[in-house]
Amino acid sequence: MPRGRRPEGLHALSNAERQARYRARHLASPPTPTPTPAHRPHRSAERRSRPQRWRDAVAELLALQAEYAEWLAILPDSLRDSPSAEALEAITDIDLEALADIKPPKGYGRD
Repeated sequence: MPRGRRPEGLHALSNAERQARYRARHLASPPTPTPTPAHRPHRSAERRSRPQRWRDAVAELLALQAEYAEWLAILPDSLRDSPSAEALEAITDIDLEALADIKPPKGYGRD
């Protein structure tokens, strides 16, 4: 079974002839713009330690819970039996103070 393309001339090109043809073809034509690679978002270096990230997450949860408690407090009486009110009550009933009391380990024996 023959391999590769059929020669354009009477004989197949040698490696040197093929390389010369390639160089001539690329020097003659203007360079085509290379497609830009798909943009990968740059991962920012996380500088906070895990314990600090834990404290920040718990603080955010406590702040959100306080906002939901305020929302529940100003909810009109006509909406007190609605699914939204039930969800707000469920959120405000969660004891997040227990999460705030947890001190995660520093890791690698630095506890």
